[in-house]
Amino acid sequence: MIHVEPICAFDRLVPGRGVAALLADGAQVALFRLLDDSLHAVANRDPFTGANVLSRGLVGDRGGEPVVVSPLLKQAFSLTTGACLDDPAVALEVYAVEVRDGEIRVGARTEAEVAA
Repeated sequence: MIHVEPICAFDRLVPGRGVAALLADGAQVALFRLLDDSLHAVANRDPFTGANVLSRGLVGDRGGEPVVVSPLLKQAFSLTTGACLDDPAVALEVYAVEVRDGEIRVGARTEAEVAA
């Protein structure tokens, strides 16, 4: 079972935008509500610069894949897998995200989920 932490009410997020959240273990997460109301959570730290800025990146899609583009060096990252679409050797951690009773909850994915 995944330990998920409450972040905020679903209706507080603006579609097409991201926000940063701090988990209890100190991890910074970039949480995105897309225009179709789907939710995605990835590490907020840009692996190319070390800055915690991905929550301020532009969201869109590349070939049907939902992505966030870093506001600094403009690399695109898949919001579903965390893979950098511009450098296959780099990836973001992806977090489990759910809505329960109108509240968004985020937590670490299990190894089995990552492998699937």
